[in-house]
Amino acid sequence: MRSNSLTGAYVLIAVGTYFLLQKQGWLPNIRPLVSEWWPVLLIAIGVIMIVQRRSRG
Repeated sequence: MRSNSLTGAYVLIAVGTYFLLQKQGWLPNIRPLVSEWWPVLLIAIGVIMIVQRRSRG
């Protein structure tokens, strides 16, 4: 259960790092792509959650 609580922290660190690097001009701007395809990300997260729960029990 402890690893689940750390997952959120890792995600926040990764997202924050990406936006910082993008703002500095070191990474390309993917905001137009994200704004178009964000529902697919939600679907993928949901599928991953279902698969993980089924594999546990």
